[in-house]
Amino acid sequence: MNYQNGPQPISTVAEALQSNTVDSLKALAALLNEKGVPTRKAELIEFIRRHLNDDDKLEALWRRLDTTQQSAVAEAVHGPEPFFNQSKFVAKYGQAPSWGTSDRYGYRQSPSLLALFFSGTVMPDDLRKRCRRFVPKPAETQLKSLDEAPDSWELVLRSWNYQTRQDETQTEILPITRQLTERAAVHDLKALLRLVETGKVAVSDKTSQPSAATMRNLSGLLLGGDYYADLNPGPDAYQTIGPIKAFAWPLLLQAGGLAKLDGKNLVLTRAGQKALTDAPEQALAQIWKRWLKTTLLDELRRVDVIKGQSGKGQRGLTATSGRREIIRQALCLCPPGRWIAVDDLFRYMRATELDFEVTRNPWNLYISEQHYGSLGYDGFHDWKILQARYALCFLFEYASTLGLIDIAYISPYNTRRDYGDLWGTDDLDFFSRYDGLLYLRVNPLGEYCLGLTKEYIPAPLEQRQLLRVLPNLEIAVIGGALEPADALLLNSYAEQVSDALWKLTQDRLLEAVEAGHKVATLRDWLHSLSGQPLPETVERFLSDMEKRSQSVQELGGARLLECADAALAMLIANDSRTKPFCLPAGERHLVVPAESETRFRNALRKLGYSLAR
Repeated sequence: MNYQNGPQPISTVAEALQSNTVDSLKALAALLNEKGVPTRKAELIEFIRRHLNDDDKLEALWRRLDTTQQSAVAEAVHGPEPFFNQSKFVAKYGQAPSWGTSDRYGYRQSPSLLALFFSGTVMPDDLRKRCRRFVPKPAETQLKSLDEAPDSWELVLRSWNYQTRQDETQTEILPITRQLTERAAVHDLKALLRLVETGKVAVSDKTSQPSAATMRNLSGLLLGGDYYADLNPGPDAYQTIGPIKAFAWPLLLQAGGLAKLDGKNLVLTRAGQKALTDAPEQALAQIWKRWLKTTLLDELRRVDVIKGQSGKGQRGLTATSGRREIIRQALCLCPPGRWIAVDDLFRYMRATELDFEVTRNPWNLYISEQHYGSLGYDGFHDWKILQARYALCFLFEYASTLGLIDIAYISPYNTRRDYGDLWGTDDLDFFSRYDGLLYLRVNPLGEYCLGLTKEYIPAPLEQRQLLRVLPNLEIAVIGGALEPADALLLNSYAEQVSDALWKLTQDRLLEAVEAGHKVATLRDWLHSLSGQPLPETVERFLSDMEKRSQSVQELGGARLLECADAALAMLIANDSRTKPFCLPAGERHLVVPAESETRFRNALRKLGYSLAR
């Protein structure tokens, strides 16, 4: 074990006591309740050592500890290292043990019995060995879970009354929104792929992030809209939440290799075209796997109030892949199908040392102003500020958008007030737009994507007839409004006549084929949503359009050449050296395929002619 950067092990109690002053040793000796306490340092050390070396007296001393102090001893005795880890202990037990009383400056005045078992935070090896005989092993860290997430949340608001000059507390009961994300993720994936196919997803060529117009369009396309689509903070709000799913999806498609930038818009890759017809869980699992390693975005950048991330602070940030892997491991430990409070998950991660760092140098990250608002000050870069906010973004914006976890949440406004002591946060209504996430649940799609199961079995959906396909090539919507992805697909193939009526036409269908759509896709889709065989006239029309769409094939680019006369064109078109690389086009013209141009030029020179550029 490498202890170079941390506390060092101590072999014996005597060695540990040597570092104490005489006054400290006297205070420790007084805790033993024995007469004849010596006054000289060497005698004090031997007095305490002799007491702690007596197994019966040591056990009696341990039994005088309170429950929390006994747990602190048990953790050091049976843990992998002889140290007391306060943050880990508090995460597991909810409180720190008492080490004694201190003055207002933090200097210890009188130690508690617990101080006899440790030198600072280190338990001597010989003492640790003797304690193993009677100190029971500590209980395993448990992750609490619920059958159902609560329906409401009690929000406690604190404010200062300037008239009474007192703090006032107000309680507000807020309804909790539950989002079951599997079906939405499957729908949104197909909808985004369709929209990319039409060339309507614009992203920045520098950041790969979607434009504001694109996010507005996506919000209306997503199943159920964005998470906070209906929340209007008002014109005087200092902060707005903004898009979450609409921001995430274009990045997820790029990171997953399903879309790439072409000019200002995204276009589908071969993998993206394949994902349109493949089982959606396979594409979602691929996106998740690649997102864990992508460098396309550091989720911390989405916590807008933390400044300095693009300057000096960027050099100190840890690798995102390491952070994501720790959170992935934590999700794998969540019992599937059970609701977990997010704060309980965070406590469990810290208690089991399933921890990660966000930055190696918090001084270069700041809030509002670089000097006074630097996160390097004590308490300014606590787990709740950096690690928790990073994890909230990763879970809310990416894991839930991909459908791995169901979530329960409220508005982020005033939900987590754990940042109130930080400089420059007085005007903030929330530290991050993800502060409202309260509960999560790993669902069947999450089990599949996390590798907990080898097969994904989606929950059965209610089957109902949504369309009626008429013999006159009209398509009527009869089962309520179409989902955005279905409406987008139908608009690609047919002309909309009214709110609930579309018509198949030759021009529109051929345009769809030219844009890369397949007639077979339309046929299968109409059959699945109408729930019955298509009319004969519609089948015949689609078959004819499919045949026509395949009758003329594009073979690639070519160059059109003009010869001086018909005789020269005939010579070149029929000579054994140039004939394989060109085709006649009229009396004096030749066509040379682009991929054959170099070989045609070489053969033409052998014939005694050249093609000037």
